[in-house]
Amino acid sequence: MDLAISELQKGFLTPQQVESSRAGMGLDLQLIEDGTYFCVEEDGSLVGCGGWSRRATLYGGNHSAGRDPRLLDPATERARIRAMYTHPEHTRKGIGRLILDTAEAAARAEGFSAIEMAATMSGKPLYLACGYEIESEWFDENGAVPVPLATMWKQLD
Repeated sequence: MDLAISELQKGFLTPQQVESSRAGMGLDLQLIEDGTYFCVEEDGSLVGCGGWSRRATLYGGNHSAGRDPRLLDPATERARIRAMYTHPEHTRKGIGRLILDTAEAAARAEGFSAIEMAATMSGKPLYLACGYEIESEWFDENGAVPVPLATMWKQLD
């Protein structure tokens, strides 16, 4: 996660924004407890991770402000894509797509018909290529400087 945050946001954010993004990025252990977080390994090394959530928190790690553990209603609310990270030496190998496909299938199996995320600027190209649409663009202001994010969503059924 640390390498992905440090390296993959270069060219999309200023160095100050990269550092500030750490306030809103990181692992949410609730995803592991819920069994909705996936890891991809290659030769015994972790090369990617990410998942989905049936909870209201849109983004952020254990340390982030604004977390909401409320269970979502699949009939009226969208599931969430959460905490997507790829090791910088393993980008563009299909790892992100694999995790997205797995998460979408699991959310669909639980009755969700749509899914959304708070996308980083570096993640937007992948999510657009995977059929997600930009709903809004905004700034996370939890860190020292504002960090741009985009709410993106996709119909699952």
